[in-house]
Amino acid sequence: MKGWIVAACVLANSANAADFYFCWEGSNGYTMTGQMTINPVSLNKPIVTESDVTLFKIAGYQDGRLLGKWDLANRTDSTSWILNYDPARSVFMTPGEMGLGVSQAWNADGTATDCGNPGFGFNLGNFAQDFCLNGIWLEESGMPPETPFLVSPVPVDPLCRVYAPTS
Repeated sequence: MKGWIVAACVLANSANAADFYFCWEGSNGYTMTGQMTINPVSLNKPIVTESDVTLFKIAGYQDGRLLGKWDLANRTDSTSWILNYDPARSVFMTPGEMGLGVSQAWNADGTATDCGNPGFGFNLGNFAQDFCLNGIWLEESGMPPETPFLVSPVPVDPLCRVYAPTS
């Protein structure tokens, strides 16, 4: 299944598609779905960053139950917002690949202490990939930082299943 997603992403990138979807699978039943729109010109860059993204939203779940959401439209000057995406491989990059302590900070910094109250956030740092909720780090959601985090050209559900197109 993940191989199909990668192949589909390569085809989508060659057509300059700008809408992407993702689902992250954490530990203990935690998942996150998301959507981002990237300026099509930026898809030719080796690394797409937060400045190339025009729409971004995430929703966190545990065992399919919604925990919280965050949307780029709710970003403030104090919100952590770091994104590093490799369009050629259709993956969010890890800290090890980037040589950084944190490679993804979506309403959560590397210590997951700035996700607001109430609030939801995700970060991919050198300790783990994990959630924070209402200002509390959810350590039990974590995955190792080097875990691949794939992106799909088609929507996915909270259980990380790709929606099959219907005719």
